[in-house]
Amino acid sequence: MFFRKRDEHVKPEGQAFWVQIRTERSGELVRLRISRASEISPTRSGYYVRKVIVAPESLDQAVLEIWFDRRMRPLRKSVEGGELIPIKEWV
Repeated sequence: MFFRKRDEHVKPEGQAFWVQIRTERSGELVRLRISRASEISPTRSGYYVRKVIVAPESLDQAVLEIWFDRRMRPLRKSVEGGELIPIKEWV
């Protein structure tokens, strides 16, 4: 039996996913909750979410996009104006 490795950046928790992003300009860390029910849209091949992030202190902006398969497993991730932080490095 084959097991798929868990995604290193996207943490599933109940009816949501958690990610942490470091903004490009100031390096501010922003933790995001993505609701499965209200923020993720169905596509032909799975699901998709796009979020515009504004860091609360520096007001830096970043855009997060995640593509999921039909079982809601992350396939591809993109951040413009920042970078995803691996779960093992979360504080």
